[in-house]
This record gives sequence, structure tokens and C-alpha cells, in this order.
Amino acid sequence: MIDVQTKMAERAVELLCVPEDKPCYVLDIGCGTGLSGDYLSDEGHYWVGIDISPAMLDEALDRDTQGDVILGDMGQGIPFKPGTFDACISISAVQWLCNANKKSDVPAKRLYCFFSSLYSVLVRGGRAVLQLYPENSEQLELITTQATRAGFTGGVVVDYPNSAKAKKFYLCLFSGPSTSIPEGLSEDTEEEKPAKSTFTAERVPYRIARRGVVRKSREWVLEKKARRRRQGKEVRPDTQYTGRKRKPRF
Repeated sequence: MIDVQTKMAERAVELLCVPEDKPCYVLDIGCGTGLSGDYLSDEGHYWVGIDISPAMLDEALDRDTQGDVILGDMGQGIPFKPGTFDACISISAVQWLCNANKKSDVPAKRLYCFFSSLYSVLVRGGRAVLQLYPENSEQLELITTQATRAGFTGGVVVDYPNSAKAKKFYLCLFSGPSTSIPEGLSEDTEEEKPAKSTFTAERVPYRIARRGVVRKSREWVLEKKARRRRQGKEVRPDTQYTGRKRKPRF
């Protein structure tokens, strides 16, 4: 599950087409325990997550995620100032707005409230990539209609459309002039394109490829502490022992 979540977050960031030479401020809708946020951090971006589940957010805090997380219902709007974020991603969350959990819930109204507030908090020209699992074509049409009504342009990218298990829907939205929508992945394109990742027998989970910083190293710890200071959090002062690897006990 963690591997699938990370791959979908990687694909969402790829579809965002954000600049590779500078970090962006990204909103993660339905952040859960912060797995997507971990990938954003590894790519050098700053992020804020919002989720309706207190238990999920508590686990995210226990995991010491590098982003900030807040408790909130996306169906009631995104509580940030206009133009706050450069981009937005969401993994397996938006389709839940199509369900009415109580009599007062109207899916169309909740979707419009979500998309209109999302349009506001993005900078002009910003993008949002929302991975979702629509139950049927009517549900997907409801979601895209409300997104268009809120002012977004864009469309749906479908990866592996002929596969029952690997098929994924990504709603790519632009808060500005419409641009070309990326093509979805398929079995044919995967054979034609060289793989971006190489598989080895060794597991290297903490390599941050683009920045060249190894997680838990002294440089990584100092960078993380500096980021938390900029966020106004209380951080212990740096010493000669900061990031020093402890020897195993006897």
C-alpha cells in the first residue's frame, strides 16, 4: 500500500510539471498519514496537508512528517488565503465528496465549494492533479462539471486504460489558460520508453536523488532544523553532535 501511494504521488507530481530547479509550496488534499507529503519533501518541495480524519493526522505527526497538517473537511472549502499555493495534489480522496453521509450533504454543492475554494488558494496559472477512483462515468462527469463551473480548465488523464488493476484516473486542472493535457501511460508506452528507475537487490529508501542529500545524514538534519525554524517551531540549537550517528549498545 505504501509503495502504491508513493507511486501515485510520484505520478501526480510528474503531471504537475512544476519547475525542477526551485521548490514549490504544495497543498496535499486528503493527506492521511503523510505518505504523499514524504515524496514531496524528498523532491525538495514544501507542503501543507489537510484531512478529515484526526487519527490519520495523529499518525502523520507521530511519523514526524516534514510538512504541516491541519484538520478539515474539503467539502466545506479550503481555509487558506487566495494565491497561497503553487500547486495541489490529492491521492484517492476527491471521490468521497460524491457520497452523502447525512441528509444535509449535497454532493454537487460540496464539490463546487471544494473546487471554488481550491481555485482561489492556487496562484494564477497554478495546477492541481487529483488522483481519484470514480465509481462510474456519471460520478466522474459530476466531478469534472463542478471543477469547470468553479473556473478550472483541464481534463482527465487515464493511465493503463486497458488494465483492470493498474488503471488510474488523474484529474488535471489549470487555474489559468488551458494548456495541453499530458498523455496517459499505457502498456505500449511503457515498452517504448526506457524505465526511469533501476531495480537492485539492495533497498535504498533514503536517497534524495535531485538534491543529493541522504536522509538522516548531518546535512539532512541541519536542513530539516532550519526549515522548522523558518516555520516558527521550537528547535534545539545545533552542536557538534547534531546528526551524529550513535554507536550500537553492547
